[in-house]
Amino acid sequence: MRRRFPWLAPVGVLVALLLAACAGAPAPTPTPTASPAPAIEPTGNVGGRVGDRAPEFKGITGWVNSDPLTMESLRGKVVLFDFWTYTCVNCLRTLPYIREWHARYADRGLVIVGVHAPEFEFEKVTANVVKASRDFGLRYPVAQDNDFATWSAYGNRYWPSKYLVDKDGFVAFTHFGEGAYAETEEKIRELLTAAGADLSGVPAANLPEPVADPRAYGSEPETRVTRELYGGFLRNHSLTGLYVADARYYDGPDQVLEYTDPGRYLNHHIYLQGLWRNGAEALHHARATANHEDYIVIKLHASSVNAVIEPRTEVPFDVRVVIDGHPLTPDEAGEDMTFIDGHSIVRVTEPRMYSIVTLDTFEGHELKLSSNSESFSLFAFTFGAYVPQ
Repeated sequence: MRRRFPWLAPVGVLVALLLAACAGAPAPTPTPTASPAPAIEPTGNVGGRVGDRAPEFKGITGWVNSDPLTMESLRGKVVLFDFWTYTCVNCLRTLPYIREWHARYADRGLVIVGVHAPEFEFEKVTANVVKASRDFGLRYPVAQDNDFATWSAYGNRYWPSKYLVDKDGFVAFTHFGEGAYAETEEKIRELLTAAGADLSGVPAANLPEPVADPRAYGSEPETRVTRELYGGFLRNHSLTGLYVADARYYDGPDQVLEYTDPGRYLNHHIYLQGLWRNGAEALHHARATANHEDYIVIKLHASSVNAVIEPRTEVPFDVRVVIDGHPLTPDEAGEDMTFIDGHSIVRVTEPRMYSIVTLDTFEGHELKLSSNSESFSLFAFTFGAYVPQ
């Protein structure tokens, strides 16, 4: 779960939220036919709390898969709002469940609206959102909330967040972060039944919920799951930031500096070698090289690693990935990795999140990324702690 401004929350609050989002026990399995939903007690307010009247769409800059919608046009329907952005790994891990709910319940009165609120500037580009929606198989409406106007109307603070609205336009259920899929589906079925839908022939999906390795949320920072690591100055220069382990980085944004790899690493930090510029949103490789002299290295504890990368030109380039001093093996490689001349490579062709490491267990490793291209821009690393069941 991502908070829009994570540095405004105490670290303990963030840890608690992450634990609730990622490590909670699976909710009870719903029965195939849900009971009618209890009446919602209206609060008299407009907003995103249970009992509030759901706000009208505000500041939407574009629609994908739909003509513009209004809350009035959706009256009588059960509506699930999913606040997401296409490079957020927590958001992407919820999409299989949302796609399944759309397939099961769209013709029973459920309308799913993905409210796309961008974390990075390139996520504001309509063509990028259209492509991401297509690549992820989203067939429901997606609203571009580039200025966070609808986000603010709901009082939302997290990616992903879900708001379930009943047939009368009142918020009936909310959930922040990953998980609670069975509970959410049960509530969808309750509200559809209350709206008059016959679900007797539509069993609940009962998709299995992922389970995190319990070691990922222990008390020892060096062996906990690695926190999300941002490359850009705006998110580094904050009370809970300090992601880059070099004090010179924080002297000011847009500096081009020669960094030296210290050779010893701690979990939860980024280390640099060579010439890099600390841009507002990303670390930018500041020169073309010939032999991968410049690199980014991290010490991590995770079962999966993703990197948000943007090419600064239209020319694709390769990023070489090394784990513990050797190329990734096919068993370690994420779905975006390929192998060329004995090297494990990710080919960067567009701005998005790339899956670079996928492991069967929660483990500790050192990971190095390098590219000879000066188009290489690293926005963030994200990590997973889920393990096969």
